[in-house]
Amino acid sequence: MQAEVKWIEDFKFLGQSHSGHSIVMDGNGGSTAPSPMEMVLMAAGGCSSVDVVDGLKEAGQKVTGCVAKLSAQRRETAPRIFTTVNIHFEVSGTSLSEEVVAKVTADSLQKYCSVCLMLAEGVEMTHSWEIV
Repeated sequence: MQAEVKWIEDFKFLGQSHSGHSIVMDGNGGSTAPSPMEMVLMAAGGCSSVDVVDGLKEAGQKVTGCVAKLSAQRRETAPRIFTTVNIHFEVSGTSLSEEVVAKVTADSLQKYCSVCLMLAEGVEMTHSWEIV
């Protein structure tokens, strides 16, 4: 996997993925685009959501929606790394099994989500869920 990040102006950068997609990042606290740290947080939510939806479908669940709401704490001093991240999954569907939802959300953070597993090496990663 490869990527490139190009400086545009001020603290704006253009990230380009090997697969041909681009995204603007703002290193000035996210005033004009997501900051790099916001991108990391969204990457964790995206990666884990893929696992949750896929796991529910594989288990024969009739999932119709999945929203991952992320909250994080960061160190006060540089480097301002995440110290804690919580992902709260709001899952919707028809006749969803609470046991299956509990299992696939836990498995995502503990077994499958590459982003979460990398973050967990230095960050307290937690999750919660509800069926809405």
